[in-house]
Amino acid sequence: MDLKQIEKINTYEWEISRSVQPWMRVPVRIFSDEIMLKAALQDRSLDQAVNAASLPGLVGSVCVMPDVHQGYGFPIGGVAATDVQEGVISPGGIGYDINCGVRLMASDLPRQAAEHLLEDFTRLLYQACPSGVGEKGIVQVQAKELRRICEQGSGWALKNGFADREDIETSEDGGCIAGADWAAVSRRASERGAEQIGSLGSGNHFIEVDYVEQVFDEQAAAVMGLHKGSIAIQLHSGSRGFGHQVCTDFVHQFQAVAAKYHIQLPDRELVCAPLNSTEGRAYLSAMRAAANYAFCNRQVLAYAVRQTFEDCFPGYHLRNVYDLAHNIGKIETHRIGGQSVRVCVHRKGATRAFAPGHPDLPQQYQKIGQPVLVPGSMGTSSWVLVGTESAMLKSFGSCSHGAGRVLSRTQAKKEVNGGQLREELAARGIFVQAGSLRGLAEEAPRAYKNIDRVIECIEGTGLGRSVARLVPLAVIKG
Repeated sequence: MDLKQIEKINTYEWEISRSVQPWMRVPVRIFSDEIMLKAALQDRSLDQAVNAASLPGLVGSVCVMPDVHQGYGFPIGGVAATDVQEGVISPGGIGYDINCGVRLMASDLPRQAAEHLLEDFTRLLYQACPSGVGEKGIVQVQAKELRRICEQGSGWALKNGFADREDIETSEDGGCIAGADWAAVSRRASERGAEQIGSLGSGNHFIEVDYVEQVFDEQAAAVMGLHKGSIAIQLHSGSRGFGHQVCTDFVHQFQAVAAKYHIQLPDRELVCAPLNSTEGRAYLSAMRAAANYAFCNRQVLAYAVRQTFEDCFPGYHLRNVYDLAHNIGKIETHRIGGQSVRVCVHRKGATRAFAPGHPDLPQQYQKIGQPVLVPGSMGTSSWVLVGTESAMLKSFGSCSHGAGRVLSRTQAKKEVNGGQLREELAARGIFVQAGSLRGLAEEAPRAYKNIDRVIECIEGTGLGRSVARLVPLAVIKG
């Protein structure tokens, strides 16, 4: 992809025309400034977006977020919607870590009152929340109970004492997507998922203790319970080995399906199936099961975080602000060309950003819009925003999910010493607990884009409105 092939719409919006490649069914709309756009041309992310524009049944545009970077098939930071009657569903457009997502919890505990116990608290969190590759979770279940988790999501956690009603009400989809079908889940996925409920995992997954450094929208922050100077905690995890296996199973299966339905693609990583086909419906059902697994996983982790927090800081409560999904496929209604169209929105490394008044939002967020959580890289700030009407019109109600990588994991490990990084973070007042120094190096701040620039692009395009800025005090990595 060449910059000359990209048309500038305004300072923060760009477009790749359908005429760039013969297989493109829709244009590609890029939300970025020129500096980050040029950086995106250094990997295959924009080529992947152009290839994704070949999928049958696409509507609107393929959308590219400012945190975009290369992924499997689709770019990470990509959003695309297909018509439910004529379109397809592509596992590569959702990702391997199905419903990898973030939860934000807030408290009234002032930073100054927490600092003397911060290291002890972080060590206790590290002990309470299993992390690392292949690590078992807080809960291990048999297949019968795992099926209930996949059908009930966070509702299972509520029934089993790992959640309260407010947790459910302040989670995307109430922590459960209807339509999961256990029959579509393989035995291998079941085996991998049975022991990992309530586990963090590794890679970019984290628990982060923050404080609210700045508030930009007092009304929205008050509704969310975010107060300047107070402690908040972010939790980032997904569907673990269970979701990875679901994606793996269907990517392999769909290699033959594309030929069966005479679907020609410029990249075999985009394998897909018609939404209305037996194979497409099976993947959608299994993906929903994995999404519900992830909702429950984060809820059980959140329970452990809350118990540890409230034991460590008596008299203070840790309440849920919101829990949202990153890698997901959702059946939604959007306005396309002046008409309401039922579509399957693929969000890969992107999050929902629904506007005020949307019927899918919790009652308490109806007036301000959906909370949008955009974590930065380890050691940098994170942002809380709210969804907007502009996002509904431009990006199927979607927004960035984070900072976005600029160094691959391999590059980061070559260039960063994990031990030195931990010392550097400690010198800045950020306490780190990590299971692996090599894993820590992969997540170094320099491996990611400038989060403040990403937020500037989001604000500039109107995809979100800033509410608060969080700054880390402690980080737990697998």
